[in-house]
Amino acid sequence: MLFKRKDESNIELIDELIPQHIAFIMDGNGRWAKKRGMPRTYGHHEGTKNIRTLALEANRLGIKAMTVYAFSTENFKRPQSEVDFIFKLPKEFFKIYLKDFLENNIQVRYIGHIEKAPESTREVILDSVEQTKNNTGLILCFAFIYGSQDEIICAVKDIVKDAKEGAISEEEINEELFETYLMSADLPPLDYMIRTSGECRLSNFMLWQMAYAEMYFSDVYWPDFGVEELYKALDHYQKCDRRYGGLK
Repeated sequence: MLFKRKDESNIELIDELIPQHIAFIMDGNGRWAKKRGMPRTYGHHEGTKNIRTLALEANRLGIKAMTVYAFSTENFKRPQSEVDFIFKLPKEFFKIYLKDFLENNIQVRYIGHIEKAPESTREVILDSVEQTKNNTGLILCFAFIYGSQDEIICAVKDIVKDAKEGAISEEEINEELFETYLMSADLPPLDYMIRTSGECRLSNFMLWQMAYAEMYFSDVYWPDFGVEELYKALDHYQKCDRRYGGLK
Protein backbone atom coordinates (compact mmCIF):
# COMPACT_ATOMS: atom_id res chain seq x y z
CA MET A 1 0.00 0.00 0.00
CA LEU A 2 1.27 3.47 -0.87
CA PHE A 3 0.99 6.13 1.79
CA LYS A 4 0.89 9.74 0.64
CA ARG A 5 1.39 12.99 2.46
CA LYS A 6 1.03 16.59 1.34
CA ASP A 7 2.67 19.83 2.36
CA GLU A 8 1.22 23.33 2.18
CA SER A 9 2.02 23.41 -1.58
CA ASN A 10 -0.18 20.36 -2.13
CA ILE A 11 2.79 18.23 -3.23
CA GLU A 12 2.15 14.55 -2.64
CA LEU A 13 4.99 12.40 -1.34
CA ILE A 14 4.85 8.61 -1.35
CA ASP A 15 6.44 7.17 1.78
CA GLU A 16 7.93 4.19 -0.05
CA LEU A 17 9.75 6.54 -2.43
CA ILE A 18 11.29 8.80 0.22
CA PRO A 19 15.12 8.75 -0.06
CA GLN A 20 16.92 7.18 2.87
CA HIS A 21 19.93 9.48 2.77
CA ILE A 22 19.98 13.03 1.45
CA ALA A 23 22.96 15.37 1.33
CA PHE A 24 23.07 19.14 1.00
CA ILE A 25 25.68 21.41 -0.47
CA MET A 26 24.50 24.49 1.41
CA ASP A 27 25.48 27.17 -1.06
CA GLY A 28 24.56 30.83 -1.37
CA ASN A 29 24.80 32.13 2.19
CA GLY A 30 27.15 34.96 1.25
CA ARG A 31 25.17 36.06 -1.80
CA TRP A 32 21.93 35.88 0.19
CA ALA A 33 23.42 38.25 2.77
CA LYS A 34 24.91 40.58 0.15
CA LYS A 35 21.49 41.02 -1.48
CA ARG A 36 20.27 42.28 1.89
CA GLY A 37 23.19 44.64 2.39
CA MET A 38 24.64 42.46 5.13
CA PRO A 39 28.09 40.85 5.56
CA ARG A 40 28.69 37.28 4.38
CA THR A 41 28.91 36.10 7.97
CA TYR A 42 25.26 37.07 8.49
CA GLY A 43 24.32 34.64 5.75
CA HIS A 44 26.26 31.83 7.40
CA HIS A 45 24.55 32.58 10.70
CA GLU A 46 21.06 32.56 9.18
CA GLY A 47 21.86 29.44 7.17
CA THR A 48 22.43 27.40 10.32
CA LYS A 49 18.79 27.92 11.28
CA ASN A 50 17.78 26.11 8.13
CA ILE A 51 19.79 23.02 9.10
CA ARG A 52 17.57 22.64 12.15
CA THR A 53 14.38 23.28 10.17
CA LEU A 54 15.14 20.72 7.47
CA ALA A 55 16.52 18.15 9.92
CA LEU A 56 13.28 18.18 11.89
CA GLU A 57 11.23 17.81 8.71
CA ALA A 58 13.47 15.08 7.31
CA ASN A 59 13.13 13.23 10.59
CA ARG A 60 9.35 13.59 10.44
CA LEU A 61 9.34 12.20 6.90
CA GLY A 62 11.27 9.11 7.98
CA ILE A 63 14.50 9.95 6.16
CA LYS A 64 17.30 8.01 7.84
CA ALA A 65 20.26 10.34 7.25
CA MET A 66 20.90 13.94 6.24
CA THR A 67 24.47 15.06 5.57
CA VAL A 68 25.27 18.77 5.31
CA TYR A 69 28.46 20.19 3.81
CA ALA A 70 29.34 22.56 6.64
CA PHE A 71 33.02 23.32 5.96
CA SER A 72 35.27 21.93 3.25
CA THR A 73 39.00 21.38 3.34
CA GLU A 74 39.20 24.11 0.68
CA ASN A 75 37.26 26.64 2.77
CA PHE A 76 40.47 27.48 4.61
CA LYS A 77 41.27 29.60 1.53
CA ARG A 78 38.59 32.10 2.56
CA PRO A 79 39.38 35.24 4.56
CA GLN A 80 40.54 34.32 8.06
CA SER A 81 37.81 36.44 9.64
CA GLU A 82 35.15 34.39 7.82
CA VAL A 83 36.81 31.09 8.76
CA ASP A 84 36.99 32.15 12.41
CA PHE A 85 33.30 33.10 12.35
CA ILE A 86 32.26 29.75 10.88
CA PHE A 87 34.25 27.91 13.55
CA LYS A 88 32.24 29.75 16.21
CA LEU A 89 28.88 28.73 14.75
CA PRO A 90 28.71 25.15 16.13
CA LYS A 91 28.83 26.42 19.72
CA GLU A 92 25.84 28.72 19.18
CA PHE A 93 24.03 26.20 16.97
CA PHE A 94 24.12 23.34 19.45
CA LYS A 95 23.47 25.61 22.42
CA ILE A 96 20.16 26.59 20.82
CA TYR A 97 19.14 23.45 18.94
CA LEU A 98 20.64 20.42 20.70
CA LYS A 99 17.53 20.29 22.87
CA ASP A 100 15.39 19.96 19.74
CA PHE A 101 17.52 17.09 18.47
CA LEU A 102 17.30 15.28 21.79
CA GLU A 103 13.53 15.75 21.99
CA ASN A 104 13.07 14.53 18.42
CA ASN A 105 15.34 11.48 18.63
CA ILE A 106 17.88 12.92 16.14
CA GLN A 107 21.44 11.62 16.28
CA VAL A 108 24.34 13.98 15.52
CA ARG A 109 27.42 12.69 13.70
CA TYR A 110 30.28 14.16 11.71
CA ILE A 111 32.69 13.23 8.95
CA GLY A 112 35.91 15.11 8.34
CA HIS A 113 38.99 16.26 10.21
CA ILE A 114 37.54 18.02 13.23
CA GLU A 115 40.91 17.57 14.91
CA LYS A 116 41.96 20.56 12.77
CA ALA A 117 39.24 22.76 14.29
CA PRO A 118 39.80 24.98 17.33
CA GLU A 119 39.48 23.06 20.59
CA SER A 120 36.27 24.83 21.62
CA THR A 121 34.63 23.96 18.29
CA ARG A 122 35.81 20.38 18.46
CA GLU A 123 34.56 19.93 22.00
CA VAL A 124 31.03 21.15 21.29
CA ILE A 125 30.71 18.86 18.26
CA LEU A 126 31.98 15.83 20.15
CA ASP A 127 29.71 16.63 23.10
CA SER A 128 26.68 16.80 20.80
CA VAL A 129 27.63 13.47 19.23
CA GLU A 130 27.96 11.93 22.69
CA GLN A 131 24.66 13.29 23.99
CA THR A 132 22.69 12.03 20.98
CA LYS A 133 24.50 8.73 20.32
CA ASN A 134 21.59 6.59 21.52
CA ASN A 135 18.97 8.38 19.44
CA THR A 136 17.43 6.22 16.71
CA GLY A 137 15.78 8.76 14.40
CA LEU A 138 17.40 10.83 11.69
CA ILE A 139 21.21 10.85 11.57
CA LEU A 140 22.22 14.49 11.12
CA CYS A 141 25.79 14.30 9.83
CA PHE A 142 28.00 17.37 9.53
CA ALA A 143 30.74 17.20 6.89
CA PHE A 144 33.17 19.48 8.69
CA ILE A 145 36.70 20.14 7.44
CA TYR A 146 35.83 17.52 4.85
CA GLY A 147 36.92 16.92 1.28
CA SER A 148 36.03 13.85 -0.75
CA GLN A 149 39.39 13.52 -2.49
CA ASP A 150 41.08 13.64 0.91
CA GLU A 151 38.63 11.03 2.21
CA ILE A 152 39.45 8.68 -0.67
CA ILE A 153 43.21 9.18 -0.24
CA CYS A 154 42.94 8.46 3.50
CA ALA A 155 40.98 5.30 2.73
CA VAL A 156 43.63 4.15 0.23
CA LYS A 157 46.42 4.76 2.75
CA ASP A 158 44.57 2.75 5.41
CA ILE A 159 43.98 -0.12 2.99
CA VAL A 160 47.66 -0.16 1.98
CA LYS A 161 48.66 -0.15 5.65
CA ASP A 162 46.33 -3.07 6.47
CA ALA A 163 47.50 -4.98 3.40
CA LYS A 164 51.16 -4.56 4.40
CA GLU A 165 50.34 -5.81 7.88
CA GLY A 166 48.51 -8.83 6.49
CA ALA A 167 45.09 -7.78 7.79
CA ILE A 168 43.64 -7.94 4.26
CA SER A 169 44.77 -9.47 0.98
CA GLU A 170 44.78 -7.92 -2.48
CA GLU A 171 42.02 -10.31 -3.54
CA GLU A 172 39.72 -8.96 -0.82
CA ILE A 173 39.89 -5.39 -2.07
CA ASN A 174 36.68 -4.46 -3.87
CA GLU A 175 34.03 -1.73 -3.78
CA GLU A 176 32.35 -3.13 -0.68
CA LEU A 177 35.59 -3.33 1.28
CA PHE A 178 36.70 0.12 0.12
CA GLU A 179 33.48 1.68 1.41
CA THR A 180 34.19 0.36 4.91
CA TYR A 181 37.31 2.56 4.97
CA LEU A 182 35.45 5.75 4.10
CA MET A 183 34.46 8.29 6.73
CA SER A 184 30.84 7.68 5.75
CA ALA A 185 31.06 3.91 6.28
CA ASP A 186 28.36 3.91 8.98
CA LEU A 187 25.89 6.01 6.98
CA PRO A 188 23.22 4.61 4.64
CA PRO A 189 24.04 4.72 0.91
CA LEU A 190 23.54 8.21 -0.49
CA ASP A 191 20.35 8.52 -2.53
CA TYR A 192 20.00 12.22 -3.21
CA MET A 193 22.28 15.24 -3.39
CA ILE A 194 20.75 18.72 -3.30
CA ARG A 195 22.74 21.85 -4.05
CA THR A 196 21.32 25.32 -3.57
CA SER A 197 22.08 28.74 -5.13
CA GLY A 198 22.07 27.73 -8.81
CA GLU A 199 25.61 26.38 -8.96
CA CYS A 200 25.93 23.02 -10.75
CA ARG A 201 29.07 21.33 -9.46
CA LEU A 202 30.01 18.86 -6.74
CA SER A 203 32.79 20.85 -5.05
CA ASN A 204 34.69 17.81 -3.79
CA PHE A 205 31.71 16.51 -1.81
CA MET A 206 31.00 12.78 -1.35
CA LEU A 207 32.29 11.89 -4.82
CA TRP A 208 32.46 8.14 -4.20
CA GLN A 209 29.08 8.10 -2.48
CA MET A 210 27.39 9.92 -5.37
CA ALA A 211 28.14 7.19 -7.91
CA TYR A 212 24.41 6.45 -8.36
CA ALA A 213 22.81 9.22 -6.34
CA GLU A 214 20.22 11.46 -7.96
CA MET A 215 21.07 15.17 -8.04
CA TYR A 216 18.98 18.32 -7.73
CA PHE A 217 20.21 21.85 -8.30
CA SER A 218 18.03 24.63 -6.94
CA ASP A 219 18.34 28.32 -7.75
CA VAL A 220 17.25 29.18 -4.20
CA TYR A 221 19.94 30.37 -1.78
CA TRP A 222 20.44 28.11 1.23
CA PRO A 223 18.85 30.36 3.92
CA ASP A 224 15.63 30.43 1.83
CA PHE A 225 15.59 26.69 1.08
CA GLY A 226 12.87 25.77 3.56
CA VAL A 227 10.36 22.96 3.90
CA GLU A 228 8.43 23.97 0.78
CA GLU A 229 11.62 23.81 -1.31
CA LEU A 230 12.49 20.46 0.27
CA TYR A 231 9.14 19.07 -0.85
CA LYS A 232 9.77 20.32 -4.39
CA ALA A 233 13.12 18.54 -4.36
CA LEU A 234 11.62 15.33 -3.00
CA ASP A 235 8.85 15.49 -5.60
CA HIS A 236 11.56 15.62 -8.27
CA TYR A 237 13.35 12.65 -6.68
CA GLN A 238 10.20 10.54 -6.65
CA LYS A 239 9.82 11.03 -10.40
CA CYS A 240 13.35 9.77 -11.11
CA ASP A 241 13.81 6.36 -12.74
CA ARG A 242 16.69 4.85 -10.77
CA ARG A 243 18.23 2.01 -12.78
CA TYR A 244 21.75 1.77 -11.27
CA GLY A 245 23.23 1.07 -14.73
CA GLY A 246 20.67 -1.60 -15.61
CA LEU A 247 17.34 -1.68 -17.42
CA LYS A 248 13.78 -1.81 -16.20
